[in-house]
Parts: sequence; structure tokens; C-alpha cells
Amino acid sequence: METTKQEEARHLQPHIIILPGPGLGHLIPFTELAKRLALHHNFSITFIIPTDEDTPVEVRISLTVNRSLPSPRRALVGTNFSIGSSSCSCTRICALVVDLFSLSAIDVAKEFGIPSYVFYPTTATCFSLVLHMPELDKIYPGEYRDSPEPIELPGCFLLHGKDLMDPVQDRKGKAYKRLLQIRDRYNSAQGILINSFMDLEPGPIRALKVSRVLSLKPPVYPVGPLVQGSGIISSRGSVLFVSFGSGGTLSQKQLNELAFGLEMSEERFLWAVRSPNEFAAFCGRTKEKGLVVASWAPQIQVLSHGATGGFLTHCGWNSDLESIVHGVSLIAWPLLVKVGENGLVGKEEVARLAKGLIGGEEGKGLGLKMKDLKGAAARALRGDGSSVKALAEVAHRWSSSNVQK
Repeated sequence: METTKQEEARHLQPHIIILPGPGLGHLIPFTELAKRLALHHNFSITFIIPTDEDTPVEVRISLTVNRSLPSPRRALVGTNFSIGSSSCSCTRICALVVDLFSLSAIDVAKEFGIPSYVFYPTTATCFSLVLHMPELDKIYPGEYRDSPEPIELPGCFLLHGKDLMDPVQDRKGKAYKRLLQIRDRYNSAQGILINSFMDLEPGPIRALKVSRVLSLKPPVYPVGPLVQGSGIISSRGSVLFVSFGSGGTLSQKQLNELAFGLEMSEERFLWAVRSPNEFAAFCGRTKEKGLVVASWAPQIQVLSHGATGGFLTHCGWNSDLESIVHGVSLIAWPLLVKVGENGLVGKEEVARLAKGLIGGEEGKGLGLKMKDLKGAAARALRGDGSSVKALAEVAHRWSSSNVQK
């Protein structure tokens, strides 16, 4: 049985409540954040995971969180909060950490006097773009994809309108209007954690931290890369890993072009595809060079394997960071922007890119660049690394808070 001292220690342990957005792409980095807080800073963690399947894709995530708000509110009401108490019978609630799609939960935190923080699980560049959306909305009269001039953000590379993510491309859509509405919600938080690191995005992060972009009030903490795996492989093989994530989809015509391109490249490959039975003939022709697996492959294990020499990816930020940590060069195939002629990437282009990455001079150059980024990521996560220091600063702020329940 738990002794009195053990019980007192458990109640005194600083506690964090985490509310991620639905979907693996958001849950995975939040889980990695929780693991580091628990292992390195002695926090206990409660996850509240929203679920809802009956809403349109464009607004499903935000609506799911909004519909789930009564659940954390009921849980908090049931715990009889008091603020500033020093009683050992109280569990120390230090902060509520929310997702970029969970900003409405900040209001719940305010009800109970709990400090709220936002964990932004993607890039500092993307966060800067979101912060600038109201300003850009006034400057550009038409759709961004039709703008002849690139978009310039503090510290960022020039962005072409046609390359912006899908929700930004339809200015009459619900997703775009929500982006405009939520911008000021970030100022209601006490801090912003970003899943990136200084050496990867020095310009955007410096602008966010130093310039306080567009009156952004809370401090910004780059705490990434928050991914699984250690990235200890020192050399790379010649297998191309092809995967489009848990939610990525391609048309049947595009899948056929991809299959023909892989075959034409004559490079070795591992392809995770949802319906491999539709490619029985292709599998037969390429059985000496490639392997097709159904729906899912253990991505961390594949990227950390020495035989993997490249990754054709949908450009989800988790996949990008995992590739960096493990030093695997990328062929970028973003699914949230239009690519190729009429939105179709031909087999010739697939073959050219695969051969160039795995066996060409371009691939060797990319490999050297990825090796540098891998080293930078490792340095950020060392004991005196920039991301370790940033997370330690946040953890200290949380540990010093007085909110009790």
C-alpha cells in the first residue's frame, strides 16, 4: 500500500494536463513532449483526447475539440480546484497545454485559473504565416495562388502563393476564415512551444523570439525535434522508402504513375500502400527489387535501418523531423499543395527523382546536407542544447506555479 510520504510526494509532483488535436499527426509529438517532461523534469501528465467522426474534413479537428470541451470541464469541476493552496493533499496542476486546433480550451483553463500554453507541433515558418494571415488578407485582394509576387515573412524564405497549404487557398472557405479568427487567441496563452529547433529554422525562430511578430505577447520556446528514435546510424544504404502517412491519399491514376516510376527507376524500394492487391502484376515484375506492404509500415524502424537510403514522403512535419533525426534524405511530395502538371506527377519524374536520390550525384549532395541537419538536431537535444534549455525554462516556470487542486 502507498505510504503517507509516498502519497504526499505524489500529490506534490507537478502535474500537466495535455489536450492534443485528434489524429496521429498531432498525438505523436504531444506524446513525445509528455515523455520528456515526465522523464527529465518529473512531471505527471494527464491526456484528454477528443474524438468525433461526424464532421466535415475541413473543420473536423477544431469542431471535434469544441464538442469535447465539456469533458475536461467536468473533470476539472469534479476535482475541487483551489488556487495557491499548500496542502499536501492537493495535486499541483501547473498548466494546460493545448494544440493549435484546441485554442478554445484556453477559456476552460481561465475558468479555473490554470496557466495555458500552446504546443505548435509543426514549423515556426507555418506559425509565422498564421500570425500574419489577418495582415496578408488585407494586402492581397485575390487568391494567394494567383499572386505574381512572393510573400515575405520576417526571417522566412520567400513563399509563393501557389505553394501555400490548401486551407489558405480558398479564401471563402470555413478553414480559411477560422485561421483569421484564431490568430488573436495565441495572445491568451502564457507561452508557445514549437516543434522545431534553432539551427533548422534560425530566421523564423529568431523573428518570433526577438521581434515578437505582430504584437505576439507570449514567449516562444523551440523545443524540437520531438520525435521517436535516436538516429545512431552512421551510414546509409540504397532502399527508397515510400509512404504518405496515416492520412495521405493519392488518386488511382497517380498511384499507377508512381508504381511505373518506381519500376522504371530500377532502384530498390519499400512501398506502404493501402491496397497492394491492386498492384499484383507490378509486385510480380519488381519482386527482385522492391517490397509492397499493406497500408502501414513501422516508419521509425524503417528510417533508423541502415539499408534505408531515401524517403519519398507526403511532407508531414513528423515525417520530416524523423528523417532529419535519422539522417535520411527526402523526396518531397506534399499532399496539401498542388504538384506536377495538372496535379499529376508522371512516371518519368518519379523515376528521375528516385535514381537521382539513391544513386546520383544530387543524392550524395543531399546526403551531406541531411547529415549536417542530423548533427544539428542531435546538438539541440544534448544536455546543453538549445531545445533542452528551452524546455527546461518552460518546466521551471510550470514547477514554480501555485495552482493546486
